[in-house]
Amino acid sequence: MSAVDKAFHGLRHMIASGRLGAGERIPPEAELCEELGVSRGSLREAVRMLAALGVIEPRHGSGTYVSQLRPEDVIGSLSLTLELLPLQGLLDVYEIRRVLESHVAAQAAARCTPETAKTLFSLIEAMEATEDPAEASDLDHRFHAEIARTAGNAALSSLLAVFRARSRKYQIFTLPEGPAVRRRSDEDHRLMATAIANHDPGAAAGAAQAHVAQTERWLRALMPEVEAEDSGE
Repeated sequence: MSAVDKAFHGLRHMIASGRLGAGERIPPEAELCEELGVSRGSLREAVRMLAALGVIEPRHGSGTYVSQLRPEDVIGSLSLTLELLPLQGLLDVYEIRRVLESHVAAQAAARCTPETAKTLFSLIEAMEATEDPAEASDLDHRFHAEIARTAGNAALSSLLAVFRARSRKYQIFTLPEGPAVRRRSDEDHRLMATAIANHDPGAAAGAAQAHVAQTERWLRALMPEVEAEDSGE
């Protein structure tokens, strides 16, 4: 085990065991280096790694603290690794997404308010009206995010956002088949929104599962290339 790994796992154990709780300041570098048997450089690298994972928060002029360890924040850090998956790897986790999207749709149907229903149908109308594939993709994401938000579990919403973020890198709306795919996708969205607005969890779950399964089939059949990152961001 490298010195960095030793420092990383040592700090992780302190947090996991409860010795360092959410929001607490971590001990001084000298104290940690002595206890863990590592150099300052190795410790600092371990701290950077944990900060990238949303576990530790360096605060300028104040010190380094354990984060609030909110599940949605820690889960969100999965994007660091999930976004490395090639398309085949992404498709392998689609079964998880089918189950989760189905669950949140059912929960949203049980909790839907008139305002939520209005938002969902407004997003669908905007999707149907736009000719811009990038805008359509963004609206699609917002539609699913609204359903997950309505379901009421922030951690689950964060996990689904990670899945969708990677999926969006493979843009099928820009392919020659894109217009037909979009029409079918919009039809699925209306089925989901209608079931949710009607407070029908069973129908909402079924529509969501069918929609995600259809997206998976499109990805498998069309095998789009990953979209290049916008260098302006």
